[in-house]
Amino acid sequence: MDRQSAGTSSIFAAFLLIGATSFGGGVVAHIRNSVVVKHRWVDDATFVEVLTISQSLPGLNAVNMSLLLGDRLTGASGALAAAAGVCLPGAVLMYLVGLMYQAERQRPLLLAALEGIAPAAAGLLFATTLKLGRRSFSRLDDFIFIGVTVLCINQLHVSVPRVLVGVGLLSILWYRLRRPKPPSAP
Repeated sequence: MDRQSAGTSSIFAAFLLIGATSFGGGVVAHIRNSVVVKHRWVDDATFVEVLTISQSLPGLNAVNMSLLLGDRLTGASGALAAAAGVCLPGAVLMYLVGLMYQAERQRPLLLAALEGIAPAAAGLLFATTLKLGRRSFSRLDDFIFIGVTVLCINQLHVSVPRVLVGVGLLSILWYRLRRPKPPSAP
């Protein structure tokens, strides 16, 4: 990967653009497009690793990912630059929306805009999931664990942290037991 071009200012600029142009769940797609496809700072395997770690941590996924990716690229300065870049546009926009909301309680245009953005953000998240899933999930076991996770959260209403710990431990044990044992020395 081309980490040489990943200076602190270029990291900040890339994540500022991500923060300014992504909405809702679509931020993962933008981060992947920027750091994997456009800048080639990391490969898909590293991106999936960072995504997995960031989703298992508390807090906003986009901020977690930006911190982890920035740190991988240039250390603490990269982590701070990426987090500041991804957060700044949203913070400024939310401040301005808050001012507008206080000034104008009748907000049909704002509500219509939000209703239009929601399906687009869901579509971006779904498209990214499909792209990453093709590379990450190749066995029936993988899909069974995904199904168990979805079932526990959506149908059984088990909390996300409990599902992550439970299904995570179960999958670790499953794959560890199924791993071929190395041949013993004669």
